[in-house]
Amino acid sequence: MSGKAAERMHISLASPFILKMWIIIFLVEFVKGSLLVALLPVYMENILGLSVTVVGFAFALQYLGDNLFRSPFGWVMERIGYRWTMTGALLLLLVAVGLIIYAKDAVSLSLACLILGIGTSPLWPCTMTGITELAGSTRSGSSGAAMGAVEMASLAGTGVGPIIVNFMMDHGGQGYRTVFLVLMGFAAAVVAVALFLPSKIGGHAPRVVREISAEGPPVTRKPVRPLESLKRTWQQVTSSLKVSRLLFPALFLQAFAIGLMTPVVTLFARSELHVTPNQFSLLLIAGGGITVLTLIPAGKLVDKVGTSIFLNIGFLLAACSMAFFSQVRWLPLAFVAVALVGISYALILPAWNAFLAKQVPEGERGTVWGLFLTLQGSGMVAGPVVSGKLWDTVSHGAPFLASAGVMVVLFGLHLLIVHRTKLKHGRAH
Repeated sequence: MSGKAAERMHISLASPFILKMWIIIFLVEFVKGSLLVALLPVYMENILGLSVTVVGFAFALQYLGDNLFRSPFGWVMERIGYRWTMTGALLLLLVAVGLIIYAKDAVSLSLACLILGIGTSPLWPCTMTGITELAGSTRSGSSGAAMGAVEMASLAGTGVGPIIVNFMMDHGGQGYRTVFLVLMGFAAAVVAVALFLPSKIGGHAPRVVREISAEGPPVTRKPVRPLESLKRTWQQVTSSLKVSRLLFPALFLQAFAIGLMTPVVTLFARSELHVTPNQFSLLLIAGGGITVLTLIPAGKLVDKVGTSIFLNIGFLLAACSMAFFSQVRWLPLAFVAVALVGISYALILPAWNAFLAKQVPEGERGTVWGLFLTLQGSGMVAGPVVSGKLWDTVSHGAPFLASAGVMVVLFGLHLLIVHRTKLKHGRAH
């Protein structure tokens, strides 16, 4: 097989689109990870004197903004292209960080979190649509390795951000205001990178681009009415989307499990494990570092052997390791627990995204990915609210035990989805 033929078999990870999205995802998650993992939980509780329930509510608003606008931005991206959709939205990231600097109460911080979510909402619909388009241009149609690469960028940013912020606060003697200004610089950088994104990928062009570049004499068109366009889009999506109904609760629960942990993991490490900021950074490296290093190899194996075995093992391993972490009070065992959680997510993430990619029909890919990611992300809206309540009213380990239980339910749902899909294909043949 020639080099060119081999390249057509799989998506090139050196594709200009993937490289630019890799940088954008890393920078966005660097800013969000620094804020949501390292800064805001401690800042809101210790500096502003807010309860963990309020912290969870503010985080939920961030995820709400992110998810409510994913599907609309997917629809917009189909019409105006990747570059302007991402650039326009990411400008809100700058606005959000600026608001956080001057926020002094729960209302203004919650508003900043909401704007932060809206500004980053087109990130994953654009990424997933682009990778699906690139996969469609290869003979194998495999996307596991590319999904692993972008998840690696996401986790690297989420992990590196808090580590650098903790270092600045611990050793650099920097105050919150200085750190927030540094994050504004990163937010400005991500807007600049978005300006270099293409409007289209290969033969796939947004509708506006297709109409402008169409060959032949100009055709007089009736003005497009937004409501009619949305209605046609929805009819096309519902007619082409043939998936198991069980996929929809699974989408919710997959992110709900993560949302249960997000607002309390830093507080748990400090209150129950009594770690210093540097020790917490080492915990992040132990969990996130293993995940990042394993994602691309796992993605390539997903392309070769399929998604089922990775998802089954990953869900069960995640359930066991999170239940274990909730009971740990000795730091060495905590490192073992977070390493196991990291391995489980390295198995789950590329396999889950490749599994979803196979469910996306060719028509209105941006809108369908937006719909999937909105349903999935709604779990990230509910998770922090439930987590804060469990922390305040049940126990500090309760959010992690709840997350472990959700993973067991996901394992069962995935088995049922695969079984029903096989039965359906068997009848079709």
